[in-house]
Amino acid sequence: MAKHYTGLIERYRDRLPVTTNTPIISLGEGNTPLIELKHLPKLVKKDVRILVKFEGLNPTGSFKDRGMTMAVTKAVEAGSKAVICASTGNTSAAAAAYAARAGIAAFVLIPEGKIALGKLSQAMMHGAVTIQIKGNFDDGMRLVKEISDNLSVTIVNSINPFRLQGQKTAAFEIIEELGEAPDYHALPVGNAGNITAHWIGYSEAACIDTASCAFCAGNCQFKNGTLAERRPIMLGYQAAGSAPFLRGEFVDQPETIATAIRIGHPQSWDRAWKVKEESGGWFGECTDTEILKVQKLLAQTEGIFCEPASAASLAGVLKDLELGLIGEGSTIVCTLTGHGLKDPEMAISQSTLPVSVEATHGAIEKIILANIAKF
Repeated sequence: MAKHYTGLIERYRDRLPVTTNTPIISLGEGNTPLIELKHLPKLVKKDVRILVKFEGLNPTGSFKDRGMTMAVTKAVEAGSKAVICASTGNTSAAAAAYAARAGIAAFVLIPEGKIALGKLSQAMMHGAVTIQIKGNFDDGMRLVKEISDNLSVTIVNSINPFRLQGQKTAAFEIIEELGEAPDYHALPVGNAGNITAHWIGYSEAACIDTASCAFCAGNCQFKNGTLAERRPIMLGYQAAGSAPFLRGEFVDQPETIATAIRIGHPQSWDRAWKVKEESGGWFGECTDTEILKVQKLLAQTEGIFCEPASAASLAGVLKDLELGLIGEGSTIVCTLTGHGLKDPEMAISQSTLPVSVEATHGAIEKIILANIAKF
């Protein structure tokens, strides 16, 4: 009898820092779909293949679950009874869920009035002690670091190295499905932990010589040989109002409707610059208008509903294809970091409101005939 899927730690046990005695805390994360786009690439009239890795189909609806299964697993292994994080929303949801699964406490700091209700509801429903601060994410990170120095709580933000270990597995899955690394891999960039984690995964998959790889450094987890012959060019896209990598310095008051990447002081700042340099990639930025346009296009032309921050990766790629920065014939993977239901208010605000009519055959038929011709 085939064994059912039990999460990414079990699947990649020999490539992660766990032992046979490690108590695995899992909700069946990972194994998310890699979906090839059929309609959007035609808009830019380029001979390219674009696929999206839809991380919004993880248990709590975002890529954070990949890192959180490892962070909470290792916290429990170390005897921790509580975890803490600062969050723009998705980290708090994942931390709360995995802490509940582990039977330990979760404390989450969120910016007051700056978090999508879908994410806030998750943290609250999972029983986390949710603390709203009169400040932004960067203030929250500062406080979390200070608190962890004085109290016995484990930080599960991406400064926790086990978070990146979990998140690197997305690269393994992509290689396994494509048979090779893509030519380009694009991600939204906020705290920059995810683009760093993907590069770790791609580097380990290709078993790059430690002399040329800043991440393996003699600690490559691969014991079963290479999965890929090369690594992709990494592209990181930010919202224009929250783009420290484009400004070349931290942004003290970041602003964007893409709340998941509203971060001005990325914790993986140095490592993300190394990813850019090693991969030969670049950072780009998109306006809020461009992000929302692509979010809606993706939902209405491909049937994929992601949150605004996720759409930054695809919006950036479409923009750079138009500019000729990405070569013809390329295979491009865009990470969609979270599900659209994370931020329902933003989705409703840019959608056509329901039509109200009498409950009659004629009224319904009239609406159908008026709209069906559009397809």
